[in-house]
Amino acid sequence: MHWIYQFQLFLFDFDGLLVNTEDLHFSAYQKMCCDRGFELKWDFERFCQAAHLSSTGLRDGIYAEFPALFKEEPRWEVLYQEKKMAYMALLLEGKLQMLPGVAELLEALQTAGIKRCVVTNSTKEQVECIKKLLPLLKSLPEWITREQYDKPKPAPDGYLKALERFAFPGDQVIGFEDSLKGLSSLEAAGCRGVLICPAFHPQMQTVLGKGILHFDSFRHITRPLA
Repeated sequence: MHWIYQFQLFLFDFDGLLVNTEDLHFSAYQKMCCDRGFELKWDFERFCQAAHLSSTGLRDGIYAEFPALFKEEPRWEVLYQEKKMAYMALLLEGKLQMLPGVAELLEALQTAGIKRCVVTNSTKEQVECIKKLLPLLKSLPEWITREQYDKPKPAPDGYLKALERFAFPGDQVIGFEDSLKGLSSLEAAGCRGVLICPAFHPQMQTVLGKGILHFDSFRHITRPLA
């Protein structure tokens, strides 16, 4: 894994990049809707399309799907809190694992002593719960959780905070995301970004022809990132 020595700071998204939490988030949104009397019949692909392309995609999509839900509760922050509670309940069931190549990369970065930081939309409470389930995540020394920055991705706020705190002048910085909105966040912060997601992911239809550096998983990075 010699390619890691190209860079002095690694920035990581979390959900769907390091751990397979996307399924749990989807289930939590379904549970939130169900508890309100609405059946969210989306498949996982439809969920990803809404979640990965826009910071308001899920809100807009769910309200469009259920106008009666909007009439019942137009305050999305209330529904989102209900979703977070459902998500935490699913986390406590312990159905989590790290995604392909993540463990190997984290171990290599720890051995090399290279700076690394996670910038996530997850809360500190959620992160600490997942760390207990997957102890290798504790090898990541720095975490910027949702409470620590203002605007969510695709705004650059979280990554700008990471650069302010951990980047030294002249550092080569690399960032990894599993969504286009996350990639936009990295680029807006002036960071070089890499997209990690399966080639069959629906967002890949948007990526084609745009010169975005993409790999199916961390295991597929076997050469220097030119």
